[in-house]
Amino acid sequence: MADTIYGQTAFAATRNPFNYEKIEQIDRDITSNWLTLTEMTNQLNLFGDTSQDDYLLDLELSVRMYIEDYLGMPIFPITYRIYYGVSSSYNTPMSLDLPEDAMDGITINSVGYYNSSTPSTFTTLASSTYYYDSTGNKVILNAGVPSNVSTFRTAPIVVEYKTSPSILASYPIIKQAGLLLFTHLYNNRSDTTSGILQKIPFGVDVLLQKYKPLVM
Repeated sequence: MADTIYGQTAFAATRNPFNYEKIEQIDRDITSNWLTLTEMTNQLNLFGDTSQDDYLLDLELSVRMYIEDYLGMPIFPITYRIYYGVSSSYNTPMSLDLPEDAMDGITINSVGYYNSSTPSTFTTLASSTYYYDSTGNKVILNAGVPSNVSTFRTAPIVVEYKTSPSILASYPIIKQAGLLLFTHLYNNRSDTTSGILQKIPFGVDVLLQKYKPLVM
């Protein structure tokens, strides 16, 4: 189901609870910059001052990762590993749900499972034995659960996938939220205060909230 908020479509999850057991982030771009040095120095009025460039770039990385995590969207590709149990997934074909943050487009890197040999070893499935169903945001195993899957592991089936960059990353309002947070972190390098911290009434949360996926 989908709701329209401020002209944008927010997708509400209708498949909770998902059938995966565990999710791990296994690779993330920690070198590329989303906000440019020009955008950052203009925001701070540091025209012609290059003495802080390294610090600004480090700070930008923190801002970019916060925006990605807050919205659950990749500004640059992120790779995940998902683990699945088999106790409730004996249907053929087998359906493996992916997290909602994968809905902007993904690449399936691999699908495999721990087999029942002793000791258990990992078997990678041929790409012809499964496919990605973008309409349901899930991986479908054509033949269902492999017959020799391990029953001694909690989550023996494993999917690795990489997210595609989100179109939202280019929206001016998302960039403005990034620059606002960047400015706040630059000007406030400590949480120490003698009073009570107050949120800015029209701040980062307000700018980003309408683009945050709804989960029902």
